[in-house]
Order: sequence, then C-alpha cells, then structure tokens
Amino acid sequence: MKATIIDGKAIAGNLRNEIKLAVENLKKQGIVPGLGVVLVGDDPASLSYVTAKEKACEENGIYSREIRKPASLQEKELLGIIQSLNEDPAIHGILVQLPLPKHIREEKIIEAISPEKDVDGFHPASLGRMMTGQDTFLPCTPNGVLQILKSIGASPAGRHVTIVGRSNIVGKPLANMLLAKGEWGDATVTVCHSRTPDLAEYTRRADILIAAVGQAQLITPEMVKPGAVVIDVGVNRVPDSTKKSGFRLVGDVDFHGVQEIAAAITPVPGGVGPLTITMLLYNTVQSAQRVGEQAQ
Repeated sequence: MKATIIDGKAIAGNLRNEIKLAVENLKKQGIVPGLGVVLVGDDPASLSYVTAKEKACEENGIYSREIRKPASLQEKELLGIIQSLNEDPAIHGILVQLPLPKHIREEKIIEAISPEKDVDGFHPASLGRMMTGQDTFLPCTPNGVLQILKSIGASPAGRHVTIVGRSNIVGKPLANMLLAKGEWGDATVTVCHSRTPDLAEYTRRADILIAAVGQAQLITPEMVKPGAVVIDVGVNRVPDSTKKSGFRLVGDVDFHGVQEIAAAITPVPGGVGPLTITMLLYNTVQSAQRVGEQAQ
C-alpha cells in the first residue's frame, strides 16, 4: 500500500484562511500588518522566493514593502536600511532574503533586525527564547513542519524523530522544537548530517524522518522504517531535458521509492514549501497583534 501524499498547499490554505480573519480583525483596530522585504543582488532563486512572498502578502491583506538593491550594496548601507525599517511603525516584520553577497556578514545583518520584528525567527534573541521555551517568533520552515505533523495527527510525543541536516535555518531549530515539552514536542530526537557514518542506521529507527540536508534523493527506500512519516524539506534542481527550464525540482528523498514504504510523505514541490511562506505571514500578523495589545 502506497503512502498518503501530504498536501502542503491544502494545509497552508487552511492556515491562510485563519490569517485572513486575523488581518481583518486587526484592520478594524486600524492596524494593517506590514512586512518589509529586502533583496540584495539578483539571485534567481531569491527573486523567486521574494516574489512568492509578496504575492502571498497581497492575497492575505498584508502590506508588503519591497526594497531591492544591487549586489554592490555595502554592509553599512544595508544596516541603515534595516535601522529605518526597525523604526517604521508601518512595518511589523522585517525579512532580509538570504543568501547575501559575500562581502556582507549575514550574522551582522540578522543581529541588526529588532527582535520584535524578527519574523524569520533567526535573531539570537529569538533562538534563545525558543531554546528556553519562551514565547517568540518560531523559524518559518521548522514551524511549517510542525504544522504538517499537526494537520495529519502525527504527534512526535514519545516517538523517535530523525532529522537529516543541521542547518541553523531548519535542522537545529527543528530539533529544539521537537524536544520541547508538550504534545507537539516530547520527541526523542536524533540529528544526522552529511558526515554521519552509516546514515541508514539512524534513519531506519525513525518513526518520523525529516530530510533537510540539500542532497537530491539521498534518502532511499532501504533507509526508511516501514510505516514511517517522511517529511522532505529539501529542494534541489536536477537536469531534465524534457522541461523548458532544463531542470526539475526534487527533494532529499527518493519520493517514488519511499512512497512504497512510508505511511505518509510530503512531495517536492507542494509539501513543506507552501507552509514556509504561510508561517512568515503568521509571524507578521502575530507581531502586529502584539502592537495592538500594547496600544490598548
């Protein structure tokens, strides 16, 4: 029996309906949630992400301000842009699209964003609050993974979760979120990566397997425990002469092979991706709601 294909677009759609209602309520208070997006350079993938985020803002009633700058922009100038957004009451969330040109220090830029407007959840203050179980903005992709697990009723509590990937954006924060006390935490978590010897030994133990390492189709059927839930966070371009673009997108999981083994699996595209942008919208609205509460 083939695995259930998890429809990330449908899950995101349900959450966006809730976001729209929250935006309408804020507008009744005279508050329009605002997101400031900064794009430096002309990286095609980054441009595509930013365009998708702006479209999502428009569809959900969120004000979006895009600031595009050439790759030659100096770090000091970018810091100045962030400071102006920090001080702007119309902007509730700030997103600086990564990666940045090599001459700009990403950690310096992330730390310059006000934690109150850190809707990406990357600021050290946000990550520290998350680590200690305090209320904060959760990183968007890891939170999207949790929303998928919630939507299919796959609580990680008491189960073994293996995460393949240790990035600051996905692997590390997701591990901490799954370790947290509560129904959607309380997991036993193993974190593997590209240098883990005998990776299959760890992936085969997983009740929930999350692939986020950025290696096309790394996870094969023999690496998966029968009946596991498989969440594929990876997005990789592989050559495909049948496509107009010359490539197609695949995940970190051999989808067709693993589909024969797993209980449920996310596709690429159409799995985790739609949730990442949705959680960005959610964080922006949450930031605007805090402003509204402070004004009362």
